[in-house]
Amino acid sequence: MGAGVMKKTAGGGRRRRGARGKHAAMSEINVTPMVDVMLVLLIIFMVAAPLLTVGVPLELPKTAAQAVPTEQEEPLTVSIQVDGAISIQNTQVPEEELIGKLRAIAAERSSNKLFLRADGAIPYERVVQVMGALNAGGFTEIILVTDAGGPRMDAAVNN
Repeated sequence: MGAGVMKKTAGGGRRRRGARGKHAAMSEINVTPMVDVMLVLLIIFMVAAPLLTVGVPLELPKTAAQAVPTEQEEPLTVSIQVDGAISIQNTQVPEEELIGKLRAIAAERSSNKLFLRADGAIPYERVVQVMGALNAGGFTEIILVTDAGGPRMDAAVNN
């Protein structure tokens, strides 16, 4: 295990007193510490990733729609809470300032795509009013966010 290579000395192969043989350098990399660090980072990211979603608590309606493909730019999310309050990302915005803030945000973004999250108890009229304000703010691609696992409209599946 710890065998080294002896260097021959002059004098008929005798070793001088006090001179030690030099050991060859170990040419293998110990990857165990690197694997340990990578596993710890993996666990940290697995725990932190769900916490990075928008934090406005809502009871989203359930549908059978497919998920939207992810974007390169962080998606802009507008939420309508059960009490009717409107939030852009995590910041609550008064109704009067909504269109102005959306126009300022739209001027800085390359995409005009927006995710609208509305509590399932919100009247449809309120959701449509907010969608009109989003459109007036410069966002023409409005995606309604729902939870998966809702009822399907296929007769074959429901039987």
